[in-house]
Amino acid sequence: MQEVLNAATLGSIYLLFALGMALAWGTIGILNFAHGATFVFSVLVAYWITQSSPLPLVVILLVVMAVGAALSLATQLLVFQQIVNRSRSHRSTELRIIIAGIGVSAIPVAVAQRATGSSPFGFDTTYRSREFNIGGVHLSTTVVLILLAAIGIGVGLTLWLKRSRQGLALRAIGVDSEVSGGMGVNRSALALGTMAVSGALAGLAGALLTLYLGAIAPESGDPLLIKAFAIIVLGGLGSMGGAVLGAYILAGAETVLIQLHFGTWVDAVSFGLIFLVLLFRPQGLFGRKEVRRT
Repeated sequence: MQEVLNAATLGSIYLLFALGMALAWGTIGILNFAHGATFVFSVLVAYWITQSSPLPLVVILLVVMAVGAALSLATQLLVFQQIVNRSRSHRSTELRIIIAGIGVSAIPVAVAQRATGSSPFGFDTTYRSREFNIGGVHLSTTVVLILLAAIGIGVGLTLWLKRSRQGLALRAIGVDSEVSGGMGVNRSALALGTMAVSGALAGLAGALLTLYLGAIAPESGDPLLIKAFAIIVLGGLGSMGGAVLGAYILAGAETVLIQLHFGTWVDAVSFGLIFLVLLFRPQGLFGRKEVRRT
């Protein structure tokens, strides 16, 4: 049971990180490779403001989410939207956004490396985790918080996209942005809101991972990008429910490998899942099939 709990905790961290990327990529078509840098920089700001005195955890979570949202908004306004406005084709837009995201991500990471000397860093909080032992399973309030946040936000986003007016508009953009625009959907406004939510989720994931581990490194966002990409591909582009399932499948597979003493193969699982899904089920477990118009 302890291994199941560990896998669920790991999957919840992956999910919180991946949800922001899945939301932006599956709706407004932004594959944001600066998401990992947003994840790191949000925690860096919390590290700066708690150096003088510790803060309540609620305040820290609000700060990292606000910083993540602001950074993603700035990236969207100053970089991605400019690319969209100047690109002539959808294919060239996607490629330029990917390249721009990689370039933009280098700036916050460089700032974090400079500020911390490339050493792990965290934040000081008045929150103290409490430990419990239930039937031989070690559980903490931090783990409960991570599980509740991941599952609650994952289910909430899934329901919001399926049932709310704004969610349906975002899904329409993901299916066909030209037709949805002709029906009155304001893509620019929805894109800004989507990127803000995506960045806030990155900040939240960074804070909870830091709370769980005690510290993160300036480069901690990079391996999570690959895992998030695998989760989205596995679950299916445009499916929040698929992302939820994909995160726990990936975490479960990695946990099994560790238990079998194949820990060095853990990172290969992400690439293996991407390869297998693209080979046998390109749309993912719950993704929509691509519609081509002639």
